[in-house]
Amino acid sequence: MLQSHQLTFAYSPTKRFAFPDIRCNDSEAVLILGKSGTGKTTLLHLLALLLRPEKGSVTIDQTDLTQLPPAKTATFRAAHVGIIYQKPHFVSALSVMDNLLLANYLAKNPQDKTRARELATHLGFADHLNKKTHQMSQGEQQRVSIARAVMNKPGVILADEPTSSLDDVNCARVVALLREQSEQIGASLIVVTHDQRLKDEFSKQVIL
Repeated sequence: MLQSHQLTFAYSPTKRFAFPDIRCNDSEAVLILGKSGTGKTTLLHLLALLLRPEKGSVTIDQTDLTQLPPAKTATFRAAHVGIIYQKPHFVSALSVMDNLLLANYLAKNPQDKTRARELATHLGFADHLNKKTHQMSQGEQQRVSIARAVMNKPGVILADEPTSSLDDVNCARVVALLREQSEQIGASLIVVTHDQRLKDEFSKQVIL
């Protein structure tokens, strides 16, 4: 479960954000909608503690992330939070398989090739595990991103604009994959987007 309380953040004295409280239970999905400039990605980065809030708290499984020392923050994030970025970030020199196993390494978990293969089969890129990520299509890369985000069975999945550059068919497919994966591992799923097509897919919504 993820909860945030009275989060604020300032890039400068004239660019400040105050965010509504978020609560997302296990296996629940929350859609956060907002136009450009409303702080959607900033909020996602605060929830992942990629940014530290000026005020407020972020709690995952009864751990207040804002109270963790910097040395423990990255390890906690790697073990408990799966992040799907708008544009996939991979290590280009590594194969698809090794990019998946990197999630285990960063969380200080044993490398689980069996789970990587299972996810690749389920998400439809099992034939590409030995390829480099740049040899894959955009849709395939996105599925690799989803697989990597759930490699450690995180308690929270955060997705930043996962459908904004997709056509309607692939948009529906990605939403289904995200919902399915979060339900399978019992994770809280939070999607931030300006994509209005997603409004009918999520019953719990927050508007920025």
